[in-house]
Amino acid sequence: MEFLCALTIKAGYLIQCCFALGFILSWYSEALSEVIKSRQFHACIPFRVNYFGVFKVVVFNQVEFDNHEQVVFCTDKESGLKAIIAVHNTNLGPAVGGCRMWDYANDEDAVYDVLRLSKGMTYKNAVARLPFGGGKSVIIGNAKEIKSEQLFRAFGRQLERLNGSYYSAEDVNINCDDVAMMNKETSYVLGLEGKSGNPSPFTAYGTFLGIKAALNHQRGHQNFAGIKVAIQGLGTVAYTLCKHLSEAGAELYVTDINQAAIDRVVNEFGATAVGIDEIYDLDVDVYAPCALGATINDATIPRLKATIIAGCANNQLAQSRHGEIIRDKGILYAPDYVINAGGIINVYYETLPEGYSAAASNKHVEGIFDTLTEIFARSEKEQKSTHLIADELAQEILKNGL
Repeated sequence: MEFLCALTIKAGYLIQCCFALGFILSWYSEALSEVIKSRQFHACIPFRVNYFGVFKVVVFNQVEFDNHEQVVFCTDKESGLKAIIAVHNTNLGPAVGGCRMWDYANDEDAVYDVLRLSKGMTYKNAVARLPFGGGKSVIIGNAKEIKSEQLFRAFGRQLERLNGSYYSAEDVNINCDDVAMMNKETSYVLGLEGKSGNPSPFTAYGTFLGIKAALNHQRGHQNFAGIKVAIQGLGTVAYTLCKHLSEAGAELYVTDINQAAIDRVVNEFGATAVGIDEIYDLDVDVYAPCALGATINDATIPRLKATIIAGCANNQLAQSRHGEIIRDKGILYAPDYVINAGGIINVYYETLPEGYSAAASNKHVEGIFDTLTEIFARSEKEQKSTHLIADELAQEILKNGL
């Protein structure tokens, strides 16, 4: 009797487990369930102390996953750290890409962002002819509220556990001081003061040269006198870009969610401030997206009057098809990961045995003009969008090597 009771209890327990599992599998994607069944979950995605829940974030069935080598979810209870590290491809070398801090609406948005950004870094490093693979990381939270040495050191320990498969650096809301705190726990960071330092000026310079290349291809000159540029977002990179453009004679129209940033550019460079949404409707020559991505989309494209899109934001196209749409509209697009590669190029030069050289870095950044000129010419010859030509160029380099 006791034996039968025990069997009954165990059977009931198994039924409950099966019911629970069935509920989970009905809630989550078929792709993720296949990973769970094959017991390859940890091999593909090593979870640390898992704030997100093993099943909460769907990864494998996202288009953006694109055969990432590794996606790591990191938490630290004491510091409040919640982060994701994505390593997309290491064919050319260890994955390198910045860490951004952002207050995402939900965890799924963070996953989507880090996957797109890390793939973009693979292509960016390849087209820039750097011996780096592509990776990216995001720390979830409001930068004004969660920053602390404890948090950055906790993130540094997570980087250390990856044993050099990914090197981090500055990105949105992360500065050299923050990276220096990570460096107390790991050597797998780049862009430190005293070495290559802040990469923002090099990103801005490369973006300025990219706008020049677009002007030269479309209009046959590089003269900014009378050229109207609408700049969306006025962070560190965009501020320096405004400086370059203003000194070259361009007329600036700017917007940002930070009024102090707007006032600074208006006062220093004589820019005209416009509303956040108004930026798309301006009768300008160049639209320069310099904030977060996906601003080139179904809603904004019909409103754009600019004939050139060239800015320093990542993932500017909401979807790949938008690249073809703007091409059909006669807009010349400078692919984001090509034009904004100046920062990662500068970071590379601190890894050389002979030490960092700003002059060598600057010369390499100037090659962005030539790379974009090649992409624009191939696009015209092959009648394809510039972003597809850039992708093909990156894939050729990934296949054949540098």
